[in-house]
Amino acid sequence: MSRVSPAVRTLLRQPYSSQWRKTPAIRSSPAWPKPTHQAIRCLATPTAMPSASKENIGVYCNPAHDLWVKESGPSVEEVKSGEALKEGEVTIAIKSTGICGSDIHFWRHGRIGPMIVEHDHILGHESAGEIIAVHPSVKNLSVGDRVAVEPSSICNKCEPCLTGRYNGCLEMRFMSTPPVDGLLRRYVNHSAIWCHKIGDMSYEDGAMLEPLSVSLAGMARAKIALGDPILICGAGPIGLMTLLCCAAAGAEPIVITDIDQNRLDVAKEICPRVKTYKVEPGVSMEEAGAAMSKLAGGALATALECSGVESSIAAAIYSVKFGGKVFVIGVGKPDMQIPFMRLSTQEIDLQFQYRYANTWPRAIRLVQSGVLDMKRLVTHRFDLEDAVSAFETSAASAKTGAIKVLIQSP
Repeated sequence: MSRVSPAVRTLLRQPYSSQWRKTPAIRSSPAWPKPTHQAIRCLATPTAMPSASKENIGVYCNPAHDLWVKESGPSVEEVKSGEALKEGEVTIAIKSTGICGSDIHFWRHGRIGPMIVEHDHILGHESAGEIIAVHPSVKNLSVGDRVAVEPSSICNKCEPCLTGRYNGCLEMRFMSTPPVDGLLRRYVNHSAIWCHKIGDMSYEDGAMLEPLSVSLAGMARAKIALGDPILICGAGPIGLMTLLCCAAAGAEPIVITDIDQNRLDVAKEICPRVKTYKVEPGVSMEEAGAAMSKLAGGALATALECSGVESSIAAAIYSVKFGGKVFVIGVGKPDMQIPFMRLSTQEIDLQFQYRYANTWPRAIRLVQSGVLDMKRLVTHRFDLEDAVSAFETSAASAKTGAIKVLIQSP
């Protein structure tokens, strides 16, 4: 390459245009033959991995609550050529995706609050995979990189974005939230800035970084500190993930609740010092709250509510001490009744969370270092082609014992 002139080198680094015809230094340079349209376009084509051979398929639901697997985009031809990539994008071969409670809600109920399934819709937002194509504008990722996918797309212009709380972006496009299609596909194009390198971390752990991010965001906003007495309501995937985080942060004592004894047993397995409380039918909110407080020694400072169930939120309000806090991580129905005067007379703060922001680097560090081990939370694994069975297993968790169900695409 010693004979290549600086002008030609500049041209070869940029996408093809007619600009070379207007550049005398290039037209007349004796150091390099006159470039052709085909040669220049080849050099500007996104780097792609030719091994993408299987057709792209995705997991769909619709307003009629059907669930099925069918062909999806980008097509395998587009993946191989890389031509469908926009500036700043990469193509990821999705290897592992977790089923979230919100996926079940969109399938079975067709909505979460104002977010409504109105057309055929692809689910999934807890994913990790391998980069198989890179647009020339992307410099921080390469073909073969292993990444966890943060499923966001923001405007970078509104106040939440500019103040670092981009989870509140006024133009947020969050994958799997209607109308934005999700990640439960074999191949996905996504902005490179939201693809976090995970090194040799397993794809399963990479997929679990998304629910871990939910828990980490809750921990940060609720200001959980060493020695804090904590109540966790709900021992589902988020509740158990939050338990791992509270235990690692040194909270003590920790009480966790659920209606399912199996999940409470898992909580005890992953954190032997946790105190468990099984919620029984017919017990009033006041009685349940008092029992939870007594189990913690009567000094609960903070309740982290991870179920989104109205009665559970109310019991949490009755469990915390004067000046305490109930922090709601879970997602529930649009309208609820709460014990307002209990909040008022006890000066209890009621606080909420919406997704997360700036949590993924921290989550990766915690898993890579071994501070957190999430493997016990994964109970079932299915191939992408068997995604319907995976959803049925996750939705029937009381019978199947499912906690986190993963869908894999080798």
